[in-house]
Amino acid sequence: MLPAAGVAVAAILLIAAQWWASDHGVLGPLHSLIDDYFANPQSAFVSWAGLGLACVGVTARVRVVSLVAAAVLDLLTLGLQALCGWHVSIGTGPTLALTGLAIAASRWDGQRRRTALHAIAFGVLLIMASKVADTWLMVSVIAGPRVLDQYVQLADHALGEPAWLVGRALDALGPIPSGILHVVYIQLPVAAVAIAVWQLRNVTTSPWPRHNLLRTFLVLGVVGPLGYVLFPVVGPVFAYGPEGNGLQIGDWPRVLPALTSMPKPLLFDTVTARNCMPSMHTAWATALFIHSRGGPRWLRWAGATWLVCTLLATLGFGYHYGCDLVAGAVLCLTVESALREPDRGWNRYRVRIVTLGVTVFAGLLLSYRFLPVTMSAYPVVAGFAVLGSLAVVSLVFYATWFSPPGGRLADWGGRIARESVVIN
Repeated sequence: MLPAAGVAVAAILLIAAQWWASDHGVLGPLHSLIDDYFANPQSAFVSWAGLGLACVGVTARVRVVSLVAAAVLDLLTLGLQALCGWHVSIGTGPTLALTGLAIAASRWDGQRRRTALHAIAFGVLLIMASKVADTWLMVSVIAGPRVLDQYVQLADHALGEPAWLVGRALDALGPIPSGILHVVYIQLPVAAVAIAVWQLRNVTTSPWPRHNLLRTFLVLGVVGPLGYVLFPVVGPVFAYGPEGNGLQIGDWPRVLPALTSMPKPLLFDTVTARNCMPSMHTAWATALFIHSRGGPRWLRWAGATWLVCTLLATLGFGYHYGCDLVAGAVLCLTVESALREPDRGWNRYRVRIVTLGVTVFAGLLLSYRFLPVTMSAYPVVAGFAVLGSLAVVSLVFYATWFSPPGGRLADWGGRIARESVVIN
């Protein structure tokens, strides 16, 4: 029922987002979807990720036919684009193949039909969510003409100015490390689908898992971007660096901004998304790491590597401050706790970790907004408070969901109590 309900909600959001986009003269999600069909794809690898996800719910033969058809259609589209002098990009092939697969699956019957449509719905949701998110970035621009970067930069002093440190390090290391991190940063949906495919690899022969990475990804995508409107921040490479279009107030990462006792909202341009607080790349990469823990060794290493590279990229490219990353990680642990192990119900252990996460997340954002001067004046105390709050949430999260049964930590997290109920 979740994918069907999600598709219905996403369809409503698509229509509302397109209405808003048309009213403001920007590309909306439905317009973007039409472009995907008619050789001007906007989704690129997201369309391929959606098709790959849909293919987990069909037989090997149908899977091969769908993927080969998508590849052939994409090659033909690339040839047409080059011949006509159009913008060259991929994504039309998997969009058409996914549509054809959905039409074919709707004509099947029984469990085969239900499993296929379930997987297809997740693939469609991934693509639709990506398009709505693109429009929401424009909403953040219009809703937040003034940005709060000075406040976050002051608060970030308590964490040791990590964006400036990593940014200078990447500059010194040259183009190869930056190129690798750039690929990791922009291909997050592909990594998510790789882990989701592993989690859902047996759905054609076994029941669907009650919880998987995609549920966390989609809920994070709905909840997290609300912060873009409530707390508009563009990031150091824009507010202080070379991407500021003349509105920057510094020279990131070469020059560390001087601390000010009077931060103020800065009027910024009408094209740069206010998508820093919280860091959704951090939230999603943390979800990747968590869900990779149940896989084989190579998947666990991949999840850990992707998380580390994402953190380095978000800081080193100047897209985020350290404070953004802490908020994103807390948000992920909170949302994951609300969704994980649904059979466990809303007992006091789940309520405890979710309440703690919400409280810490709200406290972080309020501190960044109203206490940045105090945080910069007492960086050691403030730094311990910020990182300590993340550590506490992480510890309670581990105790509640991952601690090995049989120890005091597992008992405190409710895992022994749960095992006892199951055994009895």
